[in-house]
Amino acid sequence: MRFLRNNSTDAHYNMAFDEYCLERFPSDETVFYLWRNAPSVIIGRNQNVYAEVNLPYLEANGIKLARRVTGGGAVYHDLQNLNYTIVGRSADLDRDYPGYLHMVLDALRSLGVPAEMNGRNDITVDGRKVSGYAKRVYKDRLMVHGTLMYDVDIESLTEALVVPGSKLDAAGIASVRSRVGNLRECLPQFSGITEFQEALESILSLDHADGQVFLSPGQEAEIEELFRNKFSTWDWNYGLSPKAQFRKALKLPCGTVEARCDIVRGRIAGAVFGGDFIGSLPAEAVAAALEGRRFGRADVLDALRAIDVRNYFDDTSPEQLAGLFEP
Repeated sequence: MRFLRNNSTDAHYNMAFDEYCLERFPSDETVFYLWRNAPSVIIGRNQNVYAEVNLPYLEANGIKLARRVTGGGAVYHDLQNLNYTIVGRSADLDRDYPGYLHMVLDALRSLGVPAEMNGRNDITVDGRKVSGYAKRVYKDRLMVHGTLMYDVDIESLTEALVVPGSKLDAAGIASVRSRVGNLRECLPQFSGITEFQEALESILSLDHADGQVFLSPGQEAEIEELFRNKFSTWDWNYGLSPKAQFRKALKLPCGTVEARCDIVRGRIAGAVFGGDFIGSLPAEAVAAALEGRRFGRADVLDALRAIDVRNYFDDTSPEQLAGLFEP
């Protein structure tokens, strides 16, 4: 295969790069590229971010959230994870999809990794998942992309993908948690992930001297436009989440308050407050003020600060009440 180079480590840009290469890249050849992301969680096209991701942990640790164009579950990336993408024309999906995957599997085996296909979309070593992959078809083109965990921070991976509590009843595709492992222990010949990446690129390109394909400035501008106007937007990464029902209770100065609401495309719909709390006025007015707001503490707090919350919840501040809308 010939190959592209993508040196970006921005997850939003790299999702745009994938979509561009699938839908707009003008080539009849099958091409691949290897790429990495700074710490980020990548959710599947059909997933609900509020049910799949520990958002407070992401925010506290500067971990980016990105939604990809393929299905499947949520995954954690950092700079010690190597991703691959293979894209080309496909006249026979059933034939080409396994073929693309076996290119990666065979490359790992040639490097001494005892890798196996396992389950629906995993590559494993000694029963531990080291790679997850997904696919998408666009007209007569097929894209397969996946992870290769070289030396990923397993603790961060675990924290980022564990949602605190069980407050959300969400539609969509749930992630399947697996035993995971890193490839580094199987690759003692490499001093780090850069050497691993170079070796894998060499194998997949068969050392072709003219194997690299270059993007024109116009093509790079199209990717930049997708990055800015789609893949880095709240509407794509959060707003695309399927409908969910959220509930949370807190003991506040006014008493115990439970908030229940529907989340539709990332926004609050039909909020209701219940509990043994005391207030001078009915809380329905507060619920109405939240209608249509983005779900999450920051946007809810903006709305609550515009009304006198203490009229509805005795001795309770907007900041305290907003805690009910943290995932």
